[in-house]
Amino acid sequence: MPTALLSVYDKSGIVELAAGLHAAGWRIVSSGGTAKAVGDAGVPVTDLAELTGLPAILDHRVVTLHPKVHGGLLADPTNPTHQADMAAHGIEPIDLLVVNLYPFTSNPTIELIDIGGPAMVRAAAKNHLHVGVVVNPSDYTVVLEEVRAHGALGAGTRRRLARDAFATIAAYDNAIANWFDDPATDTTEVLPPGLHLSLEKAQSLRYGENPHQQGARYRVVGKESWWDTAEQHQGKELSYLNLYDTEAAWKLVHRFGGPACVVVKHANPCGVAVADDITEAYVRANACDPVSAFGGIVAVNRPVTVAMAEALAPVFTEVVVAPGYDEGALDVFARKGNLRVLTARQPFGSPFDMRSIDGGLLVQQADTVSPDRSGWQVVTEAQPTPEQWADLAFAWHVCAVVSSNAIVFAKDGQAFGVGAGQQNRVDSARIAATRADGRADGGVCASDAFFPFRDTLDVAAAAGIRAIIQPGGSVRDEESIAAANEHGIAMVFTGERHFRH
Repeated sequence: MPTALLSVYDKSGIVELAAGLHAAGWRIVSSGGTAKAVGDAGVPVTDLAELTGLPAILDHRVVTLHPKVHGGLLADPTNPTHQADMAAHGIEPIDLLVVNLYPFTSNPTIELIDIGGPAMVRAAAKNHLHVGVVVNPSDYTVVLEEVRAHGALGAGTRRRLARDAFATIAAYDNAIANWFDDPATDTTEVLPPGLHLSLEKAQSLRYGENPHQQGARYRVVGKESWWDTAEQHQGKELSYLNLYDTEAAWKLVHRFGGPACVVVKHANPCGVAVADDITEAYVRANACDPVSAFGGIVAVNRPVTVAMAEALAPVFTEVVVAPGYDEGALDVFARKGNLRVLTARQPFGSPFDMRSIDGGLLVQQADTVSPDRSGWQVVTEAQPTPEQWADLAFAWHVCAVVSSNAIVFAKDGQAFGVGAGQQNRVDSARIAATRADGRADGGVCASDAFFPFRDTLDVAAAAGIRAIIQPGGSVRDEESIAAANEHGIAMVFTGERHFRH
């Protein structure tokens, strides 16, 4: 009679599995809460203590750590030496192990570090040529179907389950190591001494950056992303760049409290606006640079109205992402079959940014714009007006996510010129001025880093800019301040740079 050892923290589906195995002629061995759940359901179960001759000890820290358990899991029934040892010590083979672990990540503490579970899982997975190991309740149905059909698990299934088992143990140990490395427990170091990553494929993508490249989204095991709950209502399969650009747009639009819209193209915003309603926010954002908005990503932080959907429909757009859609808005988008339409939760945010380099990763703290403006300093004779203060804060948030060197012209809560990714700052200013085309006259300029020379400020002044926000810190700050005073421009130093490469 084949034997199944069941020892699970999450009891979901375990009674049904035990009943199905029993009906198929298997003996069920279990202990503790699992044995009680199975027994209370009327399924015959052998208590593990009968197998080992020892009860659970040390407040249940030691239950399954016993030669009759691990011998039964690790024995090769085709090996004469193993057969002799089993006979000599009264060890019976275990054909199937079903385990899920203490939920350490739910409340990281010493007592939720599972010992016996991982030890059994590793043993069974190592011996997968002869033993099946199940760590995910989602596999119970597959296991039962195969047992009912063939009396046992096939080699392919055992191998697949073993792979999942080792991946689960690796993720579990990584979570524990990350807990020990948590910078919150060591205030002297913000970045931990190690980053222990276990990733699983969450989504296959249409292709990578280019059609000849494969692409996929992976997520950290045990972590949830807003992508995991996003719902795609229509449109083609998402590509690598669709996700990359949508991520940029979705994160930026949630920096604003009021109705806001962001249009992203090639990872940079080409339109950003706030307004009293979401339709007007979209119209204003698209007006920033309608040429670049062609084929872009649109993100809004309010439900899409029918009016907004009608305004967007004539514009070729790759992706629209929003927290929801008013009745009728999806019907408007349905006429645009290739448009990808997503409903999503707010982004969760990550404490670290990571980029791959040869043989490893570059890791840094995530860059955020602090809401604390107490360190901002007006360094010019002219003072910003209340309207300009609002626009300076708006432009500063936008500028922080634009590729360096970054210059943003804005007015009345609307970006009018975005200069991104240039090797020198004055070229970015010229691009912003060209894109603004006079519409930012009387508005503001944001620069992600200091002005090394006054030439960038002179370009902004020629475009009609009346207030500037920048980090300051150049050896030529006095030259820039003098230039601002010449032009009657108010200038604010934040003391904080926001490069983004």
